[in-house]
Amino acid sequence: MHNRPVYCWSRASVHAFQVETSIGKARGLELGRIGLCMANAWTADEQQFMQRALDVAERGRGKVSPNPLVGCVLVKNSEIIAEGWHDHLGGLHAEQMAIHDAESNGHSPNGAVAYVTLEPCNHFGRTPPCTEALMWAGVKEVVVAHYDPNPTVRGKGIQVLQDAGIEVRQGLLESKASIQMSPFLHWCEHRRPQVTVKMAVDANGSVDDRHIEAQRFTSEACLDRVHMLRNECDAILVGAETVIRDDPLLTVRRVPCERQPLRVVLDPNNRTPPTAKMFVDGLETLHMKEDFSSLSALLNLLGDREIQRLMVEGGPKTVSSFLDQGLVDEFYFIQSPVVHTEPVASGIDAKRLTAVGLTLVSTEEWGDEVLHFWSRLNTSTHNAGS
Repeated sequence: MHNRPVYCWSRASVHAFQVETSIGKARGLELGRIGLCMANAWTADEQQFMQRALDVAERGRGKVSPNPLVGCVLVKNSEIIAEGWHDHLGGLHAEQMAIHDAESNGHSPNGAVAYVTLEPCNHFGRTPPCTEALMWAGVKEVVVAHYDPNPTVRGKGIQVLQDAGIEVRQGLLESKASIQMSPFLHWCEHRRPQVTVKMAVDANGSVDDRHIEAQRFTSEACLDRVHMLRNECDAILVGAETVIRDDPLLTVRRVPCERQPLRVVLDPNNRTPPTAKMFVDGLETLHMKEDFSSLSALLNLLGDREIQRLMVEGGPKTVSSFLDQGLVDEFYFIQSPVVHTEPVASGIDAKRLTAVGLTLVSTEEWGDEVLHFWSRLNTSTHNAGS
């Protein structure tokens, strides 16, 4: 049951209030001529409709960044008549797709209630404003899961709808929506990417076996999950040692992929060979040599490029640097049953991750391996394999 306050919006004087962000902090937002009032608790049907909007939003995963995942359902007479999601950059937004879906199936959106996971936009970007689409369609009410902290929106979508006579309520399944779109919300808040670390170790915590040539030691099924994770990230980072030892591609190959993530190599001493695969395959690689000054500066640089989720796949030294500076938001710690003959210690264990503010959220099987998912984000409803 959703026990948080339900917000409905009405014409009023300027009102500043506090809203919860994706990482549990509060910020004050000025929403112009929008008032705040209490409403009744959400009904079971309303929660079901918003959950469906969250579910369909997942269809855009890995395809819409730097835009967030967004889903929308249109409801009439307590029945879903249409649904939509943001499917790809430049394509219809969720609200627009839902309206098109209704009309294509012989349903009029006029008088419907729209359940949307993110506050509708009110600006021209790659597509026209979603607020205009909702007004033209004649919807009578809009229920929003999460407000949009993007400076181009920030309450303006809600205000425009309300000014047009459309009732707007906000806050339904907000925590679930914040987790689903956490990279986008994190970037809006900090203007730098959310940092996700992936590390695989053997049964004793070793990342490599120096007794043999460099090779993967995890199962095929586990590798599939790793490529799914890569597909959800905008950039992948490694250090020079990983390039020298493994010569990786760091591309998404085992799942459908709309665009390859940016590769980032930390190489301040310029030790990597110019013939490394990442430098000659024609895909973009950001090679940080003498221009690398600090991890913080690098994250700011990536944030300026609208990189919202950075995956760190480097070795122990690189990973430790991110941990020591408190820069890791999520850690995918994969443990294999194999045992290395000449091990290379990772230096990573539960005590180390707890010490830097991470919490163990879930444990599950990834093929023959066990994934331990750690996070500092609001992860009460997070599914590590989603």
